[in-house]
Amino acid sequence: MRILRAADHKRMPWKNGKGETVEIAVFPERASVETFDWRISMAPVVSDGPFSVFPGVDRTLSILTGDGMMLSVEGMAPMVLGRKSMPFSFPGDAKTEAVLQAGPITDLNVMTRRGRFSHRVKRIELGGEIGGAAEAALVIVVVTGKAQLSQVELDPLDAVILDNPADSLGLRVETQEPFFVIEIFASASH
Repeated sequence: MRILRAADHKRMPWKNGKGETVEIAVFPERASVETFDWRISMAPVVSDGPFSVFPGVDRTLSILTGDGMMLSVEGMAPMVLGRKSMPFSFPGDAKTEAVLQAGPITDLNVMTRRGRFSHRVKRIELGGEIGGAAEAALVIVVVTGKAQLSQVELDPLDAVILDNPADSLGLRVETQEPFFVIEIFASASH
């Protein structure tokens, strides 16, 4: 189990230079936005505009704070996302535009390099036992409030990586706030 404290998350400009992202975790370690196999980040979105394009990448977006935004992804019907919305998956290489609904938001962004890794993101309303697929690494991201995982206390925006799926058996997240469980799967050819 690796604990990733919010204060240690890496801050960097968006790929398109129009904002800042906070990188929670990346694989391989120290990979750039051009070379990652998978990446979990969050970003404040303070104005309407285009998303960065990530060729060969699949991504899933969730709203952490704010009143949401409408995403228009090339080839898909426009989708309004809010804090209680299900995570929204789309191709990172599709032209994507965001329109804020009522002011700035912060989003959670999970990206995997197509053909090397894939992912699934679940928004969990309240604490309880967590679990994932036997072949997946798990990443838990706390949104607000405090959470308890085993003997570890987690603060808002802290994350935990469980590289060995067996480590998640019987684990409970104790919290009264929503949190995210991200499963990351290596492709058969990887």
